[in-house]
Amino acid sequence: MACIILGITGSIAAYKAADIASALVKSGHEVHCVCTAKALEFVTALTLHTISRNPVFSSFEDEKADWVPPHIQLAQRADLLLVAPATANTLAKMASGIADNLLLTTYLSARCPVAVAPAMDLDMFAHSATQENLRILRSRGVRIVEPAEGELASGLSGKGRMAEPAEIAAYVGTLLAAENPEKKKHLSGKRFVVTAGATIEAIDPVRFISNHSTGKMGYAIAEALARRGAEVVLISGRTSLPTPTGVRRIDVLSAQEMYEASVREFATADGAVMCAAVADYTPEEVAPTKLKKGDGELTIRLKRTHDIAAELGAHKAGRILVGFALETDHEEANAEGKLQRKNFDFIVLNSLRDAGAGFGVDTNKVTLIDRAGREELPLLSKAETAEKIADKIESILK
Repeated sequence: MACIILGITGSIAAYKAADIASALVKSGHEVHCVCTAKALEFVTALTLHTISRNPVFSSFEDEKADWVPPHIQLAQRADLLLVAPATANTLAKMASGIADNLLLTTYLSARCPVAVAPAMDLDMFAHSATQENLRILRSRGVRIVEPAEGELASGLSGKGRMAEPAEIAAYVGTLLAAENPEKKKHLSGKRFVVTAGATIEAIDPVRFISNHSTGKMGYAIAEALARRGAEVVLISGRTSLPTPTGVRRIDVLSAQEMYEASVREFATADGAVMCAAVADYTPEEVAPTKLKKGDGELTIRLKRTHDIAAELGAHKAGRILVGFALETDHEEANAEGKLQRKNFDFIVLNSLRDAGAGFGVDTNKVTLIDRAGREELPLLSKAETAEKIADKIESILK
């Protein structure tokens, strides 16, 4: 995996750097921490050394043993420099080219992509000087992990708190996947259908039946396939996510609309990844006006929707079909049953019982199951999980 320099500066959010380092290490990355002196007042070098499994550098005094300073060696071979948290002071110095500590010297020596996760009070973040510094850094290619809104260390509430470690780790996964020169266009000339998000089944003009899916996993898969050169059609249920670059998106609402679009698009596709959370049942009748509250019980009769994956599996004719199974009990048995019944090449199993997996989060923990066996993946960002799925699709095509 990648070699990442994690730069840590003197913010109260520095304690979260340990969680960032842990997430990156668990994703298989080589992590080297470079801290400012003030950062070590919030988090100890021993903690970072234990988590990263590498020496922690904080001053030029740490480098006496080598003729070529370690920060130069790291800067030359790193795949990413991530500064998290990045204080207003550090951002200002980066924008001005000041190199008065080891981290800033490392930044000026880096040949790799650079990302920063700002962390400061809301007024400091909103100040025109800080915004100008961020504009300068963006113009030089530095990526900004936008801070979140919420309660700040000052007791105030607003935009300025550092993004959560899981969000930063997910951002890193996406960034590295996009920058990785080894991810050649192996899927050029191939056309894939990806379904994502939740369907909604109308009860009346106001109410509907749906689920908690946000579409994040499916969108990450569509993006990963497109980066590898595939023509990707993303059939999307309800979601607030932006369309991935290079992907053609078809918006649908109901399971019936997703069925029709999937069958139509699969007819000329080389494969499909069925990641959407499609309703299994829909109301037999949709009330033409809003149902009024009465004194008694309300019964809504439901009917089965089309099984989209089974329909495509019955007509796949040598094409690739990948399924998803989100289970809460007898996970592997249920997933293996779906693998056979729906004629999948492999199925991606995740469980709501796994911490960090499921709806709305930026991480996932899955098991890839095919007829030859199982491959259990560690907790990864959804971008990294998507890359693993794309890798397996490529291996089938070879």
